[in-house]
Amino acid sequence: MTTELTDTVGVDGAAGPGGDQTPTFDAAPPEPYRTKSRARQTAETVLPPLVLGAAIIGLWYVVTYVFLDPGKRFLLRPPHEVWQVGFADWENFSEILGGLWSSTRVAMIGLAIAIAIGFFLAIIMSQAKVIERGIFPFMVVLQAIPILAIVPLISFWFGTGQTARILVCVIISLFPIIVNTLFGLQSAERGTHDLFTLHNASRLTRLRKLMLPAAMPAIFAGLRISAGLSVIGAIVGDFFFGRGDVGIGQLLQRYANQLDGEQLLAAVFMSSALGVAVFLIFGWIQNLAISRWHESGSGGI
Repeated sequence: MTTELTDTVGVDGAAGPGGDQTPTFDAAPPEPYRTKSRARQTAETVLPPLVLGAAIIGLWYVVTYVFLDPGKRFLLRPPHEVWQVGFADWENFSEILGGLWSSTRVAMIGLAIAIAIGFFLAIIMSQAKVIERGIFPFMVVLQAIPILAIVPLISFWFGTGQTARILVCVIISLFPIIVNTLFGLQSAERGTHDLFTLHNASRLTRLRKLMLPAAMPAIFAGLRISAGLSVIGAIVGDFFFGRGDVGIGQLLQRYANQLDGEQLLAAVFMSSALGVAVFLIFGWIQNLAISRWHESGSGGI
């Protein structure tokens, strides 16, 4: 009796007990390994925030027209009125832009000063434990002091102009830079430090080629936190120090006092947009800097 065996593998190939044909596999890959199309990736990225934003606007309308009495709708104007008065009216919008630019300038100057001071203190603290033990407690005390408690002192010493507002930004944004930079500088592996010691590397070489590259993720985490805090500091400073250029904080205070709900909400949205823009800019710089440091750090000592 002759038994014929045929094993079909795939669609295009067949192999028997003595056959030489190479089997082919045409089965579709499992679902998790299928590559998503660009359109689907874009839709999954864009649609969720759009849907949530539409839901928030719908809830906004419900609160304005259902839960608020007509006499109290100045507390929360509907979105279309905020757009018409706060954004579409160029006179109002240009005033908000002017205040936003003044606060942005103050925030960036304060952040730059905080970065310079924070980097300097973190670097010298990373070089000697005795310096870290001497400086760090005072940085914690500075962070723990409520800014409202020292506003009178700032006004006595520095007046109520732009200098006082910049100082508020520095005080608020300094601590995260110091803490994150110091943590990053101290995060390099002990074995790598031993390797640099074996090659008689100087402190500057160790700092430039080992400690700074290792600290980059932590440094930019601190910068992104401090960038947002500097914007908050500029707005808070505007509330208490009113001389000089009118900032967005002064406009917020004025709109609230005059019950201009549309302009108040427009100024709030622009303040939030400034914070988001600063966060995204530092995220973009982080991607550029970390990739560059990792490439340069892959070389020898």
